[in-house]
Amino acid sequence: MRPEGQRLRPSGRPGSAGFTLVELTVSIVIFGLIGASVASFFGPAVTAWVDSRNRAELGEQADTALRRFLAEVRAAVPNSIRTPSTSCVELVPTAGGGRLRKALDTVNPGSAPLDTTTTTTSFDVLSPLSSLPAVGDFVVIDNQNPNDVYSGSNRAAISAISTPSALLGKHRIAVAATQFPLGYDGGRFVLVPAAQAAVFYVCSGADGTTNAAGDGKGTLYRLMNYGFNASAPLACPSTATAAVMATRVKSCRMVYDPNQGATQQNGFVSIQLELARNGETASLVLGAHVSNVP
Repeated sequence: MRPEGQRLRPSGRPGSAGFTLVELTVSIVIFGLIGASVASFFGPAVTAWVDSRNRAELGEQADTALRRFLAEVRAAVPNSIRTPSTSCVELVPTAGGGRLRKALDTVNPGSAPLDTTTTTTSFDVLSPLSSLPAVGDFVVIDNQNPNDVYSGSNRAAISAISTPSALLGKHRIAVAATQFPLGYDGGRFVLVPAAQAAVFYVCSGADGTTNAAGDGKGTLYRLMNYGFNASAPLACPSTATAAVMATRVKSCRMVYDPNQGATQQNGFVSIQLELARNGETASLVLGAHVSNVP
């Protein structure tokens, strides 16, 4: 005899009770209601978290790109910024600079001053350099007009670097024979790495709209190592060999005012960058004053 209360399985053997179709249906309905309730409470929170993460990532990407841009703007050769449109900016970043000897040392023989009335092949550096330039890098002196540094009228390639007597200076830089701008008495020079030369920041494809996925359609590029173009650019260059600084760019605008303020010695660069991802956007606007005093 089977114990009281046990049911028979279809085979006739005693076993534990199964679920009926009604019980399964009720269970499915209950779990469905619970799932819908959980989704209604947690769904918006998850969506908000994803949107917040997208905005944070976009903001970080835009901030990194803009800070790199502004750092090079602040360290650029004075008066070297050229803007063919609001979608691109060209400049000549520097890697340092210092003070040079402007006149002969009348006490200690053997000094090498910069004489703007004749061809210069070497000059003494009176201030310490944070890092020594390499042979082939460029010295730029007195850049009053944007095209001067690009055409090479005040730019000379370094041929050697030596250390003179301690009484004469910190370093002596030999350059290709060049007559620098007549009458320059500022006593300053800047160094431009040959491996980089001029640099173009180009915002391409950003038309203010997004694609079907809600992403910006443009890209911010940094183009370098193309040398120097003597003529002022009339349009933004090709970005085929450029490095990518930011993607999903919805819109961007680069503006340069060379005469910011009453003294006309400081320019001002501003850049506005808007990135979009999955319908979320992040906008940053940064600006920097530029010293145009050589």
